[in-house]
Amino acid sequence: MLVDGDLHIHSHYSKAVSKLMIFPVIAENAKLKGLGLVGSGDILNPHWEEELLKWEKVDDGTFEVKGVRFLLTAEVEDNRRVHHLLIFPSLSQVHELREILRKYSQDIESEGRPHINLSAEELAELCNELGVLIGPAHAFTPWTALYKEYNSLKEAYGNARIDFLELGLSADSEMADMIRAHHKLTYLSNSDAHSPQPHRLGREFNRFDVKEVTFEEVRKAILKRGGKRIVLNAGLDPRLGKYHLTACSRCYTKYSLQDAISLRWRCPKCGGMIKKGVRDRILELADTNERPRDRPPYLRLAPLAEIISQVLGKGVETKAVKVVWERFLREFRSEIKVLVDVPVDALARVHEEVAKAIWAYRNGKLIIIPGGGGKYGEIRIPEEVLKARIEDLESVELRVEVEEIKPKQLNLMEFLK
Repeated sequence: MLVDGDLHIHSHYSKAVSKLMIFPVIAENAKLKGLGLVGSGDILNPHWEEELLKWEKVDDGTFEVKGVRFLLTAEVEDNRRVHHLLIFPSLSQVHELREILRKYSQDIESEGRPHINLSAEELAELCNELGVLIGPAHAFTPWTALYKEYNSLKEAYGNARIDFLELGLSADSEMADMIRAHHKLTYLSNSDAHSPQPHRLGREFNRFDVKEVTFEEVRKAILKRGGKRIVLNAGLDPRLGKYHLTACSRCYTKYSLQDAISLRWRCPKCGGMIKKGVRDRILELADTNERPRDRPPYLRLAPLAEIISQVLGKGVETKAVKVVWERFLREFRSEIKVLVDVPVDALARVHEEVAKAIWAYRNGKLIIIPGGGGKYGEIRIPEEVLKARIEDLESVELRVEVEEIKPKQLNLMEFLK
């Protein structure tokens, strides 16, 4: 069976997270998104664990809330402010690791994402001993990630084993594969959602081919064992990520890497700090043009609410956007179906301009204004697309502004063929 899963979210016990991040609300929004599997997030926090225990236990590592399966997951920060994603086989391992980490953490009882006074290697060794899956979270972002602090997996984790690498919003699998050491790893594409809103939860997801939705089956898929596997990574176009290009973190002016270095990482316009973009960081570390043969495709998507927002010219959380979004969900049941599966002519019966925009996204015909410095990128729908009739879209000729930094990406329509 195929199931779409987002394995990295946070609870209301983490800082800067919506109070609506509670299990029943997460589950309801996951179903609307089209997710059958979600990571619990923050499970090392004992108060969040208590909230999970109110729901049905499927097996030692899997719970079910309102028809959505939850795996036991957490994100932790090590002694160099690098973040790691953990996936637990059972609550007994959660309890055992929590007890060990108490000696190294002052906030494990209170914070959703605890700070641990251990190195990446020491943390990975503990997880290896307990059978807990571990990998770098949002590996390329310039604030709290692996490649902010280290130049290689080996430098960070030493001889300890890691089980996967999380791409983050500003990178995709093709970018990550420019580093040869990644080729043996499974990639996870997760949202790191701080809100259950549809443009946050499931904005990146993984499609698992498993026998049933349990920790053990997902573990096999991540480790590529027993015929189980991830068949698709889906997420934001990397250019829409907050840290794709090198840019000022205050005024968001974009700079080339060479200019940023010559300016000593200070923006001459406002005095803010310039943050190195994910694109430039990967190009610094790139050592291959090859790709592993078993790498699943990566599909570039945008949240449906973001697309509607661009069409209507309204804020993504406004009532006008919500009304159109709800019309699509009533008709087609899940956002992923709308974005990926439903024919454009059927979408047009709900809202013709939004259907055209989805067609443009599926076919790589959108104008992308890349993000950087902490500001998300923006999408623009070409006027030629908006003016065309639905039946004439395939014949539309247009010039699309594209930032070419690597080989052509597999687009949605190529995948569906």
